[in-house]
Amino acid sequence: MELHDVWFVLIAVLWTGYFFLEGFDFGIGILTKLLARDRDERRVLINTIGPVWDGNEVWLLSAAGATFAAFPDWYATLFSGFYLPLLLILVCLIVRGVAFEYRAKRPEERWQRNWEHAIFWTSLVPALLWGIAFGNIVRGVKIDARMEYVGTLGDLFNPYAILGGLVTLSLFTFHGTVFAALKTVGDIRTRARKLALVLGAGAAVVALGFLIWTQANSGDGTSLITLIVAMTALAVAVGAIAAGHEGWSFALSGVAIVAVVATLFLTLFPNVMPSSLNGAWNLTVTNASSSPYTLKIMTWCAAVATPVVLLYQGWTYWVFRKRIGTQHIADAH
Repeated sequence: MELHDVWFVLIAVLWTGYFFLEGFDFGIGILTKLLARDRDERRVLINTIGPVWDGNEVWLLSAAGATFAAFPDWYATLFSGFYLPLLLILVCLIVRGVAFEYRAKRPEERWQRNWEHAIFWTSLVPALLWGIAFGNIVRGVKIDARMEYVGTLGDLFNPYAILGGLVTLSLFTFHGTVFAALKTVGDIRTRARKLALVLGAGAAVVALGFLIWTQANSGDGTSLITLIVAMTALAVAVGAIAAGHEGWSFALSGVAIVAVVATLFLTLFPNVMPSSLNGAWNLTVTNASSSPYTLKIMTWCAAVATPVVLLYQGWTYWVFRKRIGTQHIADAH
């Protein structure tokens, strides 16, 4: 395996880690409207991800940085062609971070309610747009012989990509609902379990349609295996939450997300961004990669830094592992 192949796998792992971790805190943000009934319950939900949401975004920075360094032509074509959707995602992530920090700075109900609206929308929009972006990457977009995107913004909102957006939105919301059941106590935990059953069933239907479409277009035997793993894990996750096993359900919903992302990257390889105009103009791991020397230096840096990041994040989740409820809110009545 060449170094550019190794870095394709590593970038896939980074995106997988991002969707697994950021997926449930996007879901929690969406649940502030779907699940929480009052201000205290919204505070409970936000507090479940309070210590970890910013650490989860490190995976996005790592994935984008690795793409820039390992596959500069992929990065340039992707970020120029998808400029407006990716800019909207970036704005949402900025506003979302500000909302988490500013919400509790003033006690007025209107102030907090406005920031809670921001948390909801800046969680929902990226959850949808990431699926649309990756749907287009896998499907192929209008790239010319100079590795430049020559399509329009409207071309990105095709049926396949929109279905991909619904997959990430539904999976992340289900993942977040299971996380809410895992991290809370009392009535909100009970309602999270019930909501997870509905969301899990909906996510399974949407994901099955999208994965079958993906398999029919460009799948092979390996991607078929990950497709089966994704759907099996999702079905068992729904069964586990119905039985009250939140830990198993969360792990399995995470496996489903991992398998879906793996399916996309498996169908993509050895391309990194196919051209829908001419297969000869595809961006591949070979023609879009950096020099072997650059990849070698990156590999050594990743070998040193990655274990440190994993240990720190693991320690953070261990420290803040306990459940919380409205009784833990200082001014709850």
